[in-house]
Amino acid sequence: MQNSKTLPRVVIKPHVGWRGIDFRELYEYRDLLWFMIWRNIKVRYAQSAIGVGWAVLQPVATMLVFTLIFGRLVGVESDGAPYAVFTFVALVPWTYFANCLTEGTASMVTNAHIISKIYFPRLIMPLAIIGARMVDFCIALGILGLLLLGYGLLPNLGILALPLLILIMTMTATGLGLWLTAMAIQYRDVNYGIMFAVQLLMYAAPVVYPASLIPERFQYIYALNPMVGVIEGFRAALLGTRSMPWDFIAIGTLVAVLLFITGTLYFRRKEHVFADVA
Repeated sequence: MQNSKTLPRVVIKPHVGWRGIDFRELYEYRDLLWFMIWRNIKVRYAQSAIGVGWAVLQPVATMLVFTLIFGRLVGVESDGAPYAVFTFVALVPWTYFANCLTEGTASMVTNAHIISKIYFPRLIMPLAIIGARMVDFCIALGILGLLLLGYGLLPNLGILALPLLILIMTMTATGLGLWLTAMAIQYRDVNYGIMFAVQLLMYAAPVVYPASLIPERFQYIYALNPMVGVIEGFRAALLGTRSMPWDFIAIGTLVAVLLFITGTLYFRRKEHVFADVA
């Protein structure tokens, strides 16, 4: 029998100061990350009457309401495209972004009973939400494809830019989500205000209206919201309502990278207190 004195000892100490992502540690805990992603998917649809149908119902129902109110009653312009598909193209990335923010912000608080008992990279909690929500995004993207076929619309070569747009969308959701997650565990008001804030943010993005309605002198300021370039890029690629807005995408990419880097640094700086205040 091996003497206890010869057994390796692992001492876990809280880190302080600014630190980036420890990719080596995340790789060592990759099984836990996959398990948390799978658990989040199962929890979302377990004991649900329509299961993954919720991933379809949410954007479709929102599209119908927006089409009735903004398309028919208000008469908002849609750059020549049918309003229903015009707004659904925007709702697919926006719904992913909004859900990542609201669920990611609450991820540490709802799992406080876990983080106060065992050690694992805390980044796994918000990253598991980002990964699980990608399933809903892919389902909604499939519904969007069927809708385009129903309207007889075919994507153009701009579709080759979709991977870049999805990367910008994911980086923005992750960076902003990490900021809010780290703040929410110390200041619970963030959890209460995030739903309201996301609703306001939606009207700051071209979801129900085209970006062309924004005065030209404010266009580049408007593009500081990375979701502006993402949504307008989706419309350019799938509906051909405009040329690919590379200027919006370039500005959005810089902001998304900045959000991702600063969000990661802030989360890592604060994570040593998570177990104490959870």
